[in-house]
Amino acid sequence: MQVERLWRDVSLREVMRACAGRKENMYIAIAGNIGAGKTTLTKMLAKYYGWEPRFESVSFNPYLEDYYTDIERWSFAVETYFLKERFKDMLRINEVGHTVVQDRSIFEGVYVFVTNNYKRGDLSERDYQTYMELFDHMKRLMKLPDLMIYLRKSVPSLIAQIQKRGRDYEKTMQIDYLRDLNDRYEEFIFKQYEGRVLVIDSDGMDFENNMEDFRKIVNKIDAELFGLFSETTRSR
Repeated sequence: MQVERLWRDVSLREVMRACAGRKENMYIAIAGNIGAGKTTLTKMLAKYYGWEPRFESVSFNPYLEDYYTDIERWSFAVETYFLKERFKDMLRINEVGHTVVQDRSIFEGVYVFVTNNYKRGDLSERDYQTYMELFDHMKRLMKLPDLMIYLRKSVPSLIAQIQKRGRDYEKTMQIDYLRDLNDRYEEFIFKQYEGRVLVIDSDGMDFENNMEDFRKIVNKIDAELFGLFSETTRSR
């Protein structure tokens, strides 16, 4: 695997990061639409940096299959279940003494997916206000990620990836739904989110199989977190 070929650079990088004042208990979040490559990148970064990976268990949401069949009927149930699980995970992240990299944060769930369902008319005003009030109370016990990495991807690229992985519950997903989610992500990242963001324009990238693509991402992260390889600029 390409990550193995980068290990020869790790010792030098570790020395440089230590000199740059490396923080040992960071919270890194990977953001991006369905099919953007969040899970793959989370695994690769965890292995490369020695971070603990945290994944969202979509397969264990008992409402998800019903949701993609009838979004309006199941929106509140599926999003409330996700909120519960993400909040539990956030509390655990707050307690660990080492760096965690997370596949999708609770903030995306709220400001992207729930807001999208509300704007599409798939979540009633009453349900939306109830959900947001609950989240507002939860926020008091949460912290923003030290860095949110946004995998920005076009709808055609998302569709190609979704078709490639072939998950049954995603086969009925409408293109308009993906397009709306992309719009919500742009609003969230560039207009609403107040934390630190690294934007990766990932169309045309194959960081899972192409070592140079993965190296570009790692260099950008090093520049953001440790002040290394500063010739790689941040896109925001």
